[in-house]
Amino acid sequence: MNFGKEDLINGSITGAMLRFAFPLMLGNLLQQCYNIADTLIVGRVLGADALAAVGSSYALIVFITSVFIGLCMGCSAVFSMQYGSNDFGEMRRSIFSSIVLIGGVTLFLNVCSVVFLSPIIRILQTPPEVERMVYDYLFIIFLGMIPVCVYNFYAFLLRAVGNSVVPLVFLIVSVVLNILLDVLMMVILDMGVEGAALATVISQVIGSLGLCLYTYKHFPELRLKRTDCIISKQSLARITSYSFLTGVQQSVMNFGILMVQGLVNSFGTAVMAAFAAAVRIDSFAYMPVQDFGNAFSTFIAQNFGAGRVERIRRGIRIAVCITTAFSIFVSFLVFMLSPWLMAFFVSPEETDIINIGVEYLRIEGSFYVGIGYLFLLYGYYRAVALPSMSVVLTVVSLGTRVALAYFLASVPAIGYTGIWWSVPIGWALADIIGVWFYQSKHKKRLMTYRA
Repeated sequence: MNFGKEDLINGSITGAMLRFAFPLMLGNLLQQCYNIADTLIVGRVLGADALAAVGSSYALIVFITSVFIGLCMGCSAVFSMQYGSNDFGEMRRSIFSSIVLIGGVTLFLNVCSVVFLSPIIRILQTPPEVERMVYDYLFIIFLGMIPVCVYNFYAFLLRAVGNSVVPLVFLIVSVVLNILLDVLMMVILDMGVEGAALATVISQVIGSLGLCLYTYKHFPELRLKRTDCIISKQSLARITSYSFLTGVQQSVMNFGILMVQGLVNSFGTAVMAAFAAAVRIDSFAYMPVQDFGNAFSTFIAQNFGAGRVERIRRGIRIAVCITTAFSIFVSFLVFMLSPWLMAFFVSPEETDIINIGVEYLRIEGSFYVGIGYLFLLYGYYRAVALPSMSVVLTVVSLGTRVALAYFLASVPAIGYTGIWWSVPIGWALADIIGVWFYQSKHKKRLMTYRA
């Protein structure tokens, strides 16, 4: 089945990367559109307290799901290299090892997140007036964690072999259904934040089940045979190594964000609500460069597996140019449109919330080129068998952000504005280290590397 499949090893580099990246970008933009619609409905229908509750829940949800998404991402790098080297038998054995590993971790996380939900909410310094809404929302969301894992596993599997279109189709179905259910449950049935959570879970179940069944039926080369369902020590070790490091990277990244959310919560409901809306806009703005970084990673991994070193070098130069141009353009748009964008989420009379959100967007959004480069560095090192370097860059970026945020926010003259400035500073430091490592330690050795 060749529907949506892109050849990343042969032909035009720019065309191949952009065609492969576009469905990823469109898919995540659609997902962000849903997040924006969800936030809009919650903020306008349920009020500022509900917006603060759902917004503060977002960081915890992303942190928990980032663990198995990171595992899926690590497995995808292995799949891409094996696909590039035409080792399909080993690829299917890797798929089975991945299912065992990721399934076990996801089940463990699912149980822990539900059992320890109350103390986690308290640790995040959630204000008492929204604590019950946060609990009700997260309890339902975490019950639907397994379908999210299933969707991401099959989406990363298909992307590893060059197909980013089919996951997009099922994401569209899920997002459209989610928005319709949001309207039904929050506006018509008046179910509050529980309705928003239930709408999300139902749409995720349908989307993940559809993608799983479609993959089984239309991609026979990925269908496991009885002989593939064995735990090979070599296969499991490789999968575990890549998945663990990538999972750690994603977890560290989102744990840092979670710590920042706790700091934001300490400044009260107005800052929480502004941060909730601004982060949605922020995620929407730089999500395309994140997706391009993931597409770039698959391109590098397949060519790394095929031993196409010169094509890798050319791909790096092209990816940097594309990322630079797009990031500067988006930064300009966000800076100019931030008041209007915030007013889209928050009622006009909530001037304090709007002003706080505009300040965040104009500070952090002016430096999207920094995170664009960082996504390229993450993807590159993951694809050339150096996932540990991605972890290092994540620790540097997030460690700097968290440390600076807590330090600057404690200075009365700076306050929560220091949280916003800590973000681009962390990006810049990680970028410098990542480029230095490539130029001084890795570039000359690339010729000797093989998957």
